[in-house]
Amino acid sequence: MSFKNADIALLHDKKLFIFDMDGTIHLSGKPFDYAIRFIKNLRAHGKKVLFFTNNASRTSDTYVKMLCDMGFEATPDEVVTAGDVTVDYLINFRAGKKVFFVTTDELVRECRARGVNVIGENEESADVVVVSMDTDVTFSKISNGCRYIANGAEFFATHPDAKCPVENGFIPDAGAFVSFVTTVTDKEPTYFGKPGAKAVDKVRRMTGIEIEDMCVCGDRLYTDIALGKKAGMLAIAVFTGEAQMPDVEAAEGDNRPDYAFPSIDELDRAMFG
Repeated sequence: MSFKNADIALLHDKKLFIFDMDGTIHLSGKPFDYAIRFIKNLRAHGKKVLFFTNNASRTSDTYVKMLCDMGFEATPDEVVTAGDVTVDYLINFRAGKKVFFVTTDELVRECRARGVNVIGENEESADVVVVSMDTDVTFSKISNGCRYIANGAEFFATHPDAKCPVENGFIPDAGAFVSFVTTVTDKEPTYFGKPGAKAVDKVRRMTGIEIEDMCVCGDRLYTDIALGKKAGMLAIAVFTGEAQMPDVEAAEGDNRPDYAFPSIDELDRAMFG
């Protein structure tokens, strides 16, 4: 099945460009210079940008600093994570519930600071277990998460990504930890990051922009591209992270992008010369 890009002129009408981070605008914290150039070109043409990562191992404040250090000149209202979407839901719909996290200490501290009732590993029960990317994971932590879920706790996950692109390949992401828990408990989680509807709702609340005026750019078909296609946005795949052209050519339905480029460099040249 061959792939052909949609008319590039359609992108000029969009008001908001949503960018994935890892594998799209940088890799292992090293920015793609052409991504910095493209975002500057978008802003010069009156477009808004939003950086949306499913990687919830760090907080939005940390990502704002990282992006600024890389040269993207991001502001706090331009950055959102799957962790933000998850915490919003916990505060608004599970207030006061006992929540156990299989995630990084940084995200746990953020949740406590925002009023989530975070519990540790030695409680008799939990109301909710949240699994995310966890660079601090221990056997004890994930085992207790399984115990709480087996005893009736709701099972939430920040995002489904199984692997995170880095310079020398990939590292395990939230989806890998979810698979562990699902295998043990026979339970499937509720997801909050891309490509879910709750993620789209968060973007609309943050930006005030309508779906038909948005497009999304990312390297992963089943999260970044599916976010856009499920919601009715234009979706742009780049091959600097996970997906490659054979994946795009084989993709169907919500995983099939409207555009595919080797990198944002070619996207920038197609739009701005």
